[in-house]
Amino acid sequence: QVQLVESGGGLVQAGGSLRLSCAASGRTISSADMAWFRQAPGKEREFVSAISRVGTITDYADSVKGRFTISRDNAKNTLYLQMNSLKSEDTAVYYCAAGNTLTLRFKLRSPADFGSWGQGTQVTVSS
Repeated sequence: QVQLVESGGGLVQAGGSLRLSCAASGRTISSADMAWFRQAPGKEREFVSAISRVGTITDYADSVKGRFTISRDNAKNTLYLQMNSLKSEDTAVYYCAAGNTLTLRFKLRSPADFGSWGQGTQVTVSS
């Protein structure tokens, strides 16, 4: 089982940027498609973005397309999420998750399709 630890969250004004990181340990993430999810208060956890094992294929929720960029550095066993042009509706706890080799192929977006999760990092966007 891989252990995932997110960092980089914080308070930012609308229009600003943040870069989230997800450091993995216990197992290499190079064998898994990886993803970011978020959960706002009172709402269900929702898919944000996913990236294939070698980073050549990405998938984004419509709400973040064009503003967020997912990337990974397998040599550092780390996943990233660059968030630009942040809006108040982006406020949430952001989680990274490890999928499998089928995640991008079948565009799996349900939290139930992901086996390992981090503890989350809070992102608050003030308007």
